[in-house]
Amino acid sequence: MFGTTVVIATHERREELLRTLDHMTALPDAAPIIVVDNASRDGTASAVRRHFPEVELLAQDRNLGACARNVAVDRVRTQHVTFCDDDTRWQPGSLRRATELLDRHPEIGAVMGRCLVEPDLVEDPLTPELRSSPVPAPHWLPGPALLSVMAGLTTFRTSAFREAGGFSERLWLGGEEELLALDLAARGWWLCWSPDVLIHHAPSRARDPRRRRGLGIRNTLLTAWLRRPAGSALRRSAQVLRSAPKDRCTASAVLEALRSCRWVLRERHVVPAEVERGLRLLEEPQHHSAARRYVG
Repeated sequence: MFGTTVVIATHERREELLRTLDHMTALPDAAPIIVVDNASRDGTASAVRRHFPEVELLAQDRNLGACARNVAVDRVRTQHVTFCDDDTRWQPGSLRRATELLDRHPEIGAVMGRCLVEPDLVEDPLTPELRSSPVPAPHWLPGPALLSVMAGLTTFRTSAFREAGGFSERLWLGGEEELLALDLAARGWWLCWSPDVLIHHAPSRARDPRRRRGLGIRNTLLTAWLRRPAGSALRRSAQVLRSAPKDRCTASAVLEALRSCRWVLRERHVVPAEVERGLRLLEEPQHHSAARRYVG
């Protein structure tokens, strides 16, 4: 019986998705795959049906963003679920290693792997922060404790993912993982990084970097105000805006966040004190992070 199911959400990246499916279906530890096509108009759905009939395809009639993954998780019957982007490829043995860690440690809700960026296979710029995470961890945790993850590099315990509500429809896409991670931590789940779980990333050129930057800024601000005490949320917001370019994209992101004030106040739930302590310890490395510059 498979320990995990691989979920891939995609939107108008047919060729990249097909390359990823070629790789993922040929792994020695290959797992069942569910692809959610976010209303692509480039023939993605028909290509998957034609070339990978063994893959379960969920074709949507609109772009659900990150929430497409929630649709797939509703169909998952394995204990764990592994998210893979259409431009990432889990390496041989890594699906097995991630599921073994979750099986061995029932208190862990998610395991994030180490990302190597193609073509030179250099470590993702975020890696030093993950390796040196200051978040306090119990002695038994098999890697540094985290308070956020990158979805395409992470295997979740299916029950924990569902318990936390999955990805937020409000955030849609862009830094959507942080809110889910905080909700998992608030419920007592541990998140950890494992350098032995390897994923290769060939960053897609089929993206709008300015729009993704705007979404990232907006969602970071919203997450801070949804889950952190007012003083911490204000401090985090100031840190984000100091590092962002002073341009129309940033202004639009801030305006989008301000327009959300009513529902943010209605849905605001501050994390427990121990989670907030971990977030405060992360503020200094985030401030100096080369991987968290809102540019593009």
